[in-house]
Amino acid sequence: MKARTWRVGVFLMAVAAGWLGLAAPSRADEVPEEYRETVRKGLEYLKKTQAKDGHWAAQGDQHPIAMTGLATIALMAEGSTIRQGKYANEIRRAVDWMMDRSQRGQRDGLIGDTNNPAEAGRYMYGHGFALTALALAYGEEEDRDRQERLKDILTRAAKYIGNAQSTQGGWFYTSAKDGHDQDEGSVTVTQMQALRACKNAGIPVSKAIVKKGYDYLKNSTTPRGGVVYSLGRGGAGMGAPAGGERPALTAAAIACLFSAGEYKDELIKKWFKYSQTAIPIGRGGGIRMGHDEYTHFYWAQACYFLGEDGWEKMFPNSPANEKVTWSAYRRDMFDNLKRTQTGDGSWPSGGGFSVGPVYSTAIYCTIMQLDLGTLPVFQR
Repeated sequence: MKARTWRVGVFLMAVAAGWLGLAAPSRADEVPEEYRETVRKGLEYLKKTQAKDGHWAAQGDQHPIAMTGLATIALMAEGSTIRQGKYANEIRRAVDWMMDRSQRGQRDGLIGDTNNPAEAGRYMYGHGFALTALALAYGEEEDRDRQERLKDILTRAAKYIGNAQSTQGGWFYTSAKDGHDQDEGSVTVTQMQALRACKNAGIPVSKAIVKKGYDYLKNSTTPRGGVVYSLGRGGAGMGAPAGGERPALTAAAIACLFSAGEYKDELIKKWFKYSQTAIPIGRGGGIRMGHDEYTHFYWAQACYFLGEDGWEKMFPNSPANEKVTWSAYRRDMFDNLKRTQTGDGSWPSGGGFSVGPVYSTAIYCTIMQLDLGTLPVFQR
């Protein structure tokens, strides 16, 4: 990891750990040796499936913005940057492609092509993932002209997220400014994490926008501690409907709490408690469930942040069989991933929702490289 990225990462880890009362690690760890070949094969699959112009896509060239953002994040998690490393060439081509798409949309600040039928109805997903990837790449750009161009793209893209926010405080597949004043939890999470990545990169981010997003997630939480799919669909002012909790969204909300800087909020305990009962991995369970990839993309981050003693600090004297730790999650999850990886290095589509092996492989490679601590947005 480059010195600049390391210094930023150590600072963010120390601050966040201090807020939660956890011990900040002094250095990044390594991917356990028994899983390194699994990761290598997954990254090589992404390398060989990148299109000549630098993008990735799902089957039938679907969701190119989102897939390119996620695949780029997975390659950067290895430690490569746009300047150096094993996957520098692939990262730079992907960054160039995403930068170009920021100029193609008909809406100022949007990273995406609304003229593309594959993107027009769900462009906020792609915008969020691409913005996260570009924000992570920004600090390693040394060419002054490109750096200024990237800064402009990031600044306008972050502002676009603010303008796209619904009156409820969440986000939808398309912007509220386009007349779609609705909300959906998974899109909300994507925008919140993109804003965090921008803030980490030094790009101005409105505190009011982040606070509204946090309040949205708070209002979307049921008494059981789970987050529902959509607050707006429950009726304005009615709160989260009982029985509509989604494990995937609850795990994702934990990551958003970190994004909002509300590290001492009691909500994090409610979300963790609900997720602990709804997501069995780490206590002898398997990985198969609805929305596999999406759920674990965020639940893995939550478990990684907890480390080995975070759960005990939040819930003193918990029974051993109820504790959530990174090592237990990693053992179950990584063993399953090693076993289910296909011969070409990819993973098959998950349960409930998936868009193909690029999506699955990008997410699982990112999860398996969390120990490297290379990307500030995913660090302890």
